[in-house]
Amino acid sequence: MTSEPQLAGQTVVVIGGSSGIGMETARLAAQEGAGVIIAGRHADRLKQAAAEVGARDTAAFDATDQAALSGFFGGLPGPVDHVLVTGPGPYYAPLAELEHDRGQLDWDHHIWLPVAVAQQAVGRVRPGGTLLFMAGTRGGGRAAGLSLIAANSAALPALVANLAVEIAPIRVNLIAAGFVDSPLSATLLGADVDKRRAQLRATLPIRRVVEPADVAALAVHLMSNTAVTGATYDIDGGQQLLPGE
Repeated sequence: MTSEPQLAGQTVVVIGGSSGIGMETARLAAQEGAGVIIAGRHADRLKQAAAEVGARDTAAFDATDQAALSGFFGGLPGPVDHVLVTGPGPYYAPLAELEHDRGQLDWDHHIWLPVAVAQQAVGRVRPGGTLLFMAGTRGGGRAAGLSLIAANSAALPALVANLAVEIAPIRVNLIAAGFVDSPLSATLLGADVDKRRAQLRATLPIRRVVEPADVAALAVHLMSNTAVTGATYDIDGGQQLLPGE
């Protein structure tokens, strides 16, 4: 027996869809019958990703630019069903090295961007459709360099829960990911990424690292499950259960 595609006839927008979690979510959404629009900063990367995952359209812009974000949503041909927003990754720096301008940009990426997308979604995302945002896991470490990302990760569940009330019946949910074996993780960890993979394979309860496809599967589930809103879902393979994590 074959099941009905979960997103048949729906439209999914992925902001940050040219690689990693965003690209895998676009791929799975297309496989589940959705028409997919992927957006990001780099037109060439978007074009290549669209061809690979079967997206129907692309849009190149900086989502933290308020005018560009408004122009994108205003230019959509009609109501869409779901919007996933991924991020550029956290800003790590010890207290003595934290820079105000970079910290402000990090805030724009992780706190203000969900607010701005929610503002634009009203009237453009159908009732019962979904806004999905990304964050780090809520447990968080306590170490030098983690102050901003810990604060952002703690704040986002409260923000998402309130947005879910404020723009209902559009649903709003948050995916809080631990280490995901993506190009972003490789960029952040550099030469240490193989060591981190090996460590997690040996210690995580699932005995493997979390892949972008794992997060994509959760994202599509949250798009299709119309009973869920205002929720935060951790996906880390049990990373938060480990001592010192």
